[in-house]
Amino acid sequence: MSALNLENIEKELKKRHQYSYNWFRKQNDQWDRYTQFIYKTSNWEVLIKKIATVAETQDIDKQHIFQYAANRWYNFWSAQAVEHIFTNITGIESVVEIKDSEKDFYLFGIPFDHKTSVFPKQFKKTFEYAQNHKTELIEWLYQNQSTQKRHHFKNRLFIVVYAENGEHWKLKAEISLLKKAIEKYVAGFNPEQLHSFIFAEDQTTLSDIIWVSK
Repeated sequence: MSALNLENIEKELKKRHQYSYNWFRKQNDQWDRYTQFIYKTSNWEVLIKKIATVAETQDIDKQHIFQYAANRWYNFWSAQAVEHIFTNITGIESVVEIKDSEKDFYLFGIPFDHKTSVFPKQFKKTFEYAQNHKTELIEWLYQNQSTQKRHHFKNRLFIVVYAENGEHWKLKAEISLLKKAIEKYVAGFNPEQLHSFIFAEDQTTLSDIIWVSK
């Protein structure tokens, strides 16, 4: 992965926080095509201009396309930063094929995809309960994952963010906080701590959770 300025990404992501967080619709191919520019746009102000252009040229609701594009952009650049953090730690190797949707890196030789997830209210248990029943939450996260391109049951490290004020999604922009948690996890990593699941016949899935709370 090319070098990323993590401080700048954190600053840009936090500009999203002044607006509410809604989707209005499920992700779909058409609206993904409308908002493909998010992958090459790291600056918030430039993003706003591109969103306005799409709203006008496609004649679609400005608020709906704003939320859709801003949310995709926010989640994408947070994920890029997290992957950058992982792959710059000794003992972690990047995946050569950048379009590999099932793994992002090798953690001491073990392939993993990573996903930052807000603590799900649909889990219907407390954060404290989840911390003490990690396998239960991991299984829930796999079974309730989105059906988009990265849907799979291969090895995955979940970064689960939890904010005491309930605005969990905002922690995805706390790149420095995520970095500390990831580095601490990797420094103390032992393969025996991984949780094993059988989601598909003849396939063992390894997973774990890195908790980030504030």
